[in-house]
Order: sequence, then structure tokens, then C-alpha cells
Amino acid sequence: MEAQAQGLLETEPLQRRDGDAVDNADFPSTLSEEDKEELKAELVQLEDEITTLRQVLSAKERHLVEIKQKLNMNLMNELKQNFSRSWHDMQTTTAYKKTHETLSHAGQKATVAFNNVGTAISKKFGDMRNSPTFKSFEERVETTVTSLKTKVGGSSHSGGSFEEVLNSTAHASSQKASAGPGQTKEEELQC
Repeated sequence: MEAQAQGLLETEPLQRRDGDAVDNADFPSTLSEEDKEELKAELVQLEDEITTLRQVLSAKERHLVEIKQKLNMNLMNELKQNFSRSWHDMQTTTAYKKTHETLSHAGQKATVAFNNVGTAISKKFGDMRNSPTFKSFEERVETTVTSLKTKVGGSSHSGGSFEEVLNSTAHASSQKASAGPGQTKEEELQC
């Protein structure tokens, strides 16, 4: 049986040497000349049938290629279809569904955790800004800036918040820069 299947899988037609091998084979002495001739005829008939089947298969393969070309089906399209089908099949498996649900749940928990961390940090900064230490630091900076302005000769801001002092200092710096090099020392001191 294996020899028959192997013969069917060959792509080359049977050669004459195969027939010679049959002629030279030692048949058991139980076969009569009539049986030998009958087997030889059956062998020729099988060879002809195999050749015909190969020709039919080849013609059908050519016809298949022509149909695929007419339908604009090439190797890439077939691969895409196979991939899509495989992807769909994989998504319908229970293992994929469980993994997807687990990862989705983990992502939701991570989002909540990040939101909580952000809220905690914001609250901490708010608490820090309202703390006595920060307020003391803010007052010291305001006092230092006010005294520097007074010493330089600018107008004194009595009080004001830390942000107002920073804004006025930035404003004074920008006016100084826009005044250009033609400014006198006295004008610079009054800014």
C-alpha cells in the first residue's frame, strides 16, 4: 500500500526503466505466463491512468490560478483572510476572553490608582502651601524683595502677596530689557 501511495505522489511520469524492472523481476514460480501478461497489461493501464490524472490535476490547478486572478485573489489577500480568520478564532477562545477580561480589569484598577495618586499629590501641595512653614517662607521672600526694591530706589509695595511681588519683579525686568542700551544709570535705578 505504501508503495502505491508513494507512486501517486511522484510528479514525474513513470519511466520505461520502471517497466524494465518489472520485466526483470523474479515472479514467484506460481505465476503463469498468462498471469504475467495480465499484470503487465494492468501495469501499463495504471501508468496511463496516473499520467491522465496528473494532466487533469495540472489543468485544474491552472484553472484555479486563473479564477483567483479574475477574482483578484493573490497570495497577500489569502494571507490576510487566513490571518483574519485565525484572529477571530483565537478571540473566541475562552483563554483569550479570560485574559482580555483580566487585563481590562487590571487597566481599570491602574487608572483608579493613578487618579488617586494625582489627587493625593495635589492635596499635599495644597496643604503644603497653606502650612505655616510655607507662609513664613513666602513672607520672608516678600520682605526681601520689598527691601531690595527700596534699596534700589523703586517704589515700595507695602504688603502684597508672593505672586504679586514676583509679577512686579518680572515686569520691572522686562521693562529694563526693553529700554535698551541707551538708558542711563539713573533711569536703571528707578525701574
